[in-house]
Amino acid sequence: MTTPAAPSIETLTEINIVDLLDSTGLLCLRGTPLRRVFRPVARRFARTAHEFDARVGAHGLAQGSAWLVDRMTAGIVTLGLEHVPRQGPVVILANHPGMTDTVALFASLASRPDLRVIASDRPFLRALPNVARHLIFLPDDEGGRMAVVRTAARHLQEGGALLTFPAGDIEPDPAAFGADRAIASLQNWSNSYALFGRLVPRTRFVPALVSHVISPDAQRHPLTLLRRTARDREKLATALQVALARYRNLVARVTFGSSPNSRAGGAQALDACIAAQMLQLIDTDARRRSQAVLGP
Repeated sequence: MTTPAAPSIETLTEINIVDLLDSTGLLCLRGTPLRRVFRPVARRFARTAHEFDARVGAHGLAQGSAWLVDRMTAGIVTLGLEHVPRQGPVVILANHPGMTDTVALFASLASRPDLRVIASDRPFLRALPNVARHLIFLPDDEGGRMAVVRTAARHLQEGGALLTFPAGDIEPDPAAFGADRAIASLQNWSNSYALFGRLVPRTRFVPALVSHVISPDAQRHPLTLLRRTARDREKLATALQVALARYRNLVARVTFGSSPNSRAGGAQALDACIAAQMLQLIDTDARRRSQAVLGP
């Protein structure tokens, strides 16, 4: 098997600069000398990403991700891991608040070294060859998406574990934006994952909630007021969280729910069960936060 070429720090830096310009609404500076203002921050994160990819290549996705979680957060708490089968076909269905949510999931799923992830096809991920080996890239065109389904189904048929994000986009972190917004985002979940249950009837489906990965303090930074829309302000706050260590004092939380019987009731019943499980996970997460604030 050919060893993937090491990612270039310079390539990663250039990709990071573009992402930072986009987050700050300054893409117009992309071809100007002023873009150099963002280079120190972009290069610092590029070095971190380069080391992350190297660790994934040497030690596997879970261990490499645990290293990055340690660098980008104040730790991780994982609950409900007993719901994830240690062998056999399983699809993990997770919310997607962004920042460290994916690596928190990867680190939590160390019991499944066969994990593969359906991921949006992004230049930054392509520039991490060791990480990319674990990903099934999802293209924008419909024809390419059928190839993704076939690849994912084949992995499940071989008894593998699959992680996917049914919303297909960034969602609100329940801890940063509240349970109501997190619940509303469930309306955007696609139930296309049920197809895997038809293609591989043995497949189990496990919902997962990630929270406490987006810094509320970063969301309140005065610089975010420079952006007009709420979505753009949130993107800028996320960029600030990457750039400034003081916004990484969060303990990420990953909670797995119980697995419904995918063979009972078909796709509609499965969709309803997963939605109910996610509602319960969000509600439990909110109650834990309330108890933490009120104290014993």
